[in-house]
Amino acid sequence: MTDPATKGSLPPLTREEILTWPNLFTFMRLLCIPLFVWLLFSQNNRAGSAWMLFILGSTDWVDGYLARKLDQRSEFGALFDPAVDRLLFLVAVPSIMIDGAMPVWVGVALLAREIIVAAGALYLGAKNVEPFAVSWEGKTGTFLLLFAVPAFLGANSTLSYASVLEVLAWVAAIPGLAYGYYAAFGQYLPQARASLG
Repeated sequence: MTDPATKGSLPPLTREEILTWPNLFTFMRLLCIPLFVWLLFSQNNRAGSAWMLFILGSTDWVDGYLARKLDQRSEFGALFDPAVDRLLFLVAVPSIMIDGAMPVWVGVALLAREIIVAAGALYLGAKNVEPFAVSWEGKTGTFLLLFAVPAFLGANSTLSYASVLEVLAWVAAIPGLAYGYYAAFGQYLPQARASLG
């Protein structure tokens, strides 16, 4: 007889699923998040923290590449990677807003979208709905915002090219937000409604 406590639960994760090169790389990116906060607030180093954030954002694709190249895809990795990406956003954006390097309305718009998408994903997961594939618009929006967020920080630093970064931050942020919100409400929301019947 099946134990009621385990009925409907996921099978336990194995060591092989967790200890993979892609997951190790994702874990290293996770450890860099407090380093970013330390650089920004304890060291008052906007330039260093901007570069740290840019490196974290620009290496977002590496764990997925390693998973495919080494044939080390896992359910844990499929959840761990986006969770770290979302945590990075949820830590970096408020930190930069507190620092004063990002316009408040941009930060609020970014956080609102992330919270809505995260809440929707949790709700669908609770309803046993399969996760959606990320759309081209969603990927493009994320890519642009991963550049815009550190660019805002760098634009308010002592970097010699800070004025250029300010222009690039706005060039990336506006279409990034547009793509992000279109993906959330124009694509994922209709898919969610269809899946829930």
